[in-house]
Amino acid sequence: MEFNEHKPIYLQISDNICERILSGEWPEEERIPSVRELGSILGVNPNTILRTYEHLTGSTIIYNKRGVGFFVEPGAKKKILSMQRDIFVNDELPLILKKMEMLGITLSDLPKYVK
Repeated sequence: MEFNEHKPIYLQISDNICERILSGEWPEEERIPSVRELGSILGVNPNTILRTYEHLTGSTIIYNKRGVGFFVEPGAKKKILSMQRDIFVNDELPLILKKMEMLGITLSDLPKYVK
């Protein structure tokens, strides 16, 4: 995984975990790699992974079974989709629409650009 210097690493790892959950690679109610395992896989400090897991636990995307490990919350996929849609609609789409307006691209022009 390559990291972007403009966003905290723990949030980038969080996004990656959410993508894995959405893709079905990490199914709901299944165990995910331990803090040390994921740190080793990604080549980052386990404290960074712990911060990521704390963030995702606080967002009720994953949960900790004490002594067993971290698991994907039931309903996590639906929650992630909702959160991602909100981010897209509220943060990204207005920028896209503004850029389209500046370039003179209308919504009716889009089909010829989308393959």
